[in-house]
Amino acid sequence: MKYRLAFLALVFGFAMSAVAQELPKPVRMGSGRMTFDTVPGWGLGADGKSVIGPTHGGVVVDKEGNIYTSAQAGVFVFSPEGKVIRRFVGEKYSNIHDMKIREEEKGEFIYGARNANAEGIKFNSQTGDIVLKLPFPEESGLKMKQFSPTAITVAPNGDIYLSNGYATNHIFKFDSTGKYLSHFGSKGNGLKEFNTAHGMTLDTRYNPPRLLVCDRNHQPKGRLVHYSLEGEFQGEVVTGLGMPTSAVVQGDYVSIPDLQGRVVILDKNNTIMAVLGYNPDPAKGGNFNIPQKQWVEGIFSGTHGSSWDKEGNLYVQDWNVSGRIIKLVRVK
Repeated sequence: MKYRLAFLALVFGFAMSAVAQELPKPVRMGSGRMTFDTVPGWGLGADGKSVIGPTHGGVVVDKEGNIYTSAQAGVFVFSPEGKVIRRFVGEKYSNIHDMKIREEEKGEFIYGARNANAEGIKFNSQTGDIVLKLPFPEESGLKMKQFSPTAITVAPNGDIYLSNGYATNHIFKFDSTGKYLSHFGSKGNGLKEFNTAHGMTLDTRYNPPRLLVCDRNHQPKGRLVHYSLEGEFQGEVVTGLGMPTSAVVQGDYVSIPDLQGRVVILDKNNTIMAVLGYNPDPAKGGNFNIPQKQWVEGIFSGTHGSSWDKEGNLYVQDWNVSGRIIKLVRVK
């Protein structure tokens, strides 16, 4: 019996070694203060395969450093080492297109925009208890055929902003209880119009904070714009960013995933500090159908969400049929 166990242990050891040997070497990317190393195999299962399934969502990091990423199946929570520590899956948590996390009096809560389910939600990051739902506000007086929220963010006072980015491109403002307050924006290519208000965040690089909106398909293609928290247009921030999908701020910096396959990092002056993971292949940049066997270390295919941890490391999610999330370790 002991020989059989020893043989099985030897076989298992060889199998695990084979998986480990298949991992590529880390790839360094970026420049200057924004230089990062990839972590090969981060977030994969023991068999070396993705555990989250198809991804079309976002990433947030809680105060303990755990990483939440949304997939079609639901929300998966990873330790900083890349192991799944809990998950919220099923119809209630499926297809969260964008997420934000916020520490409040009663705990940390995740706000999500569910494009395929026509609602915004708020749930406890530890228990998954859903405490608020934001359906289309009939009180707005708008008549629309489609409500497909793509982005959500929260003001310092708790007001919630929800973008109907896959439909009319209105941005709706609610108070912290979910009461409709106002809306602004409309679809088009005019200066104050949105052509896919795909991503949105609270831009805390400025005082007072303002909304930073990723106007993904606006011409010239791909721009960021600022709006006040009252919904007043403040100006274009930068244009020609490809297809900016989302934005997340840490200190003076903001990371902007581009669906065509790269992450752009801007400083407080909105100067490009670094371009990460640029995909030079037009057939693979912006392509959802890149299976895991065709992933290339250090090259993105369709970056959709990102988030920083307190050490300045970045976690990036690709829009991907197999479900890809990448950890980038900041080089000090």
